[in-house]
Amino acid sequence: MNSPVLITGASQRLGLAMAESLLEQDHRVVVTYRTHRSSISKLEEKGATVLQADFSTEAAIDRAIDEIKAISKTYRGIIHNASDWAQEKDSSNKQDLMERMMMIHAVAPYRINLALEEALCGCEVQADIIHMTDYVQDTGSEKHMAYAASKAALQNLTLSFAKKLAPQVKVNSIAPALLMFNEGDDDAYKQKALKKSLLEMVPGAKEAVKAMNYLFDSDYVTGQTLHLNGGRHLK
Repeated sequence: MNSPVLITGASQRLGLAMAESLLEQDHRVVVTYRTHRSSISKLEEKGATVLQADFSTEAAIDRAIDEIKAISKTYRGIIHNASDWAQEKDSSNKQDLMERMMMIHAVAPYRINLALEEALCGCEVQADIIHMTDYVQDTGSEKHMAYAASKAALQNLTLSFAKKLAPQVKVNSIAPALLMFNEGDDDAYKQKALKKSLLEMVPGAKEAVKAMNYLFDSDYVTGQTLHLNGGRHLK
């Protein structure tokens, strides 16, 4: 039986789209979710193995690692997509905010990658780790400072794990800017957001799926970041 791909945070948006794509390609898929949604039940109906996991505490990460390792002795890949987009203005405890952002976006991927090193290196094909980072890792963010810092930490882990796990495992990042609007975004916001990139479009989750498939199919790409920003860095 083929080794599965683990996707953290796959109940919605990019993580959900990537999980659906891998299932359509007949990959075995293991997904984690923080909050149960109908999408998780649908993924399970399509053959995914699902488990609830909150990566905001050390104990929760320990529990998730044990459950993930119990599912399969080998893994074809890991996509670290679990995320929390908390911002400073909504938090009265800035210490707690920073610790939470670092725990979810840096500590959990770090711990999971180390715990699954043998499972990845023992895969029947060359394995992949993909870190879902963010455009703001390079620019910073006045409203999401802790979030941006934690995503920058994750991007740096891409470089370290690429060195550590070569040649058995390729390790890369995908750094999106705005790929999807949120429910409730008004027309004024959408028009302003479109002007932030050279291509003046919001392509949807399929752009992340294309990037994922490219990295999985490549034989010679590791330690790299695919920037999905429509030329926003040139504006």
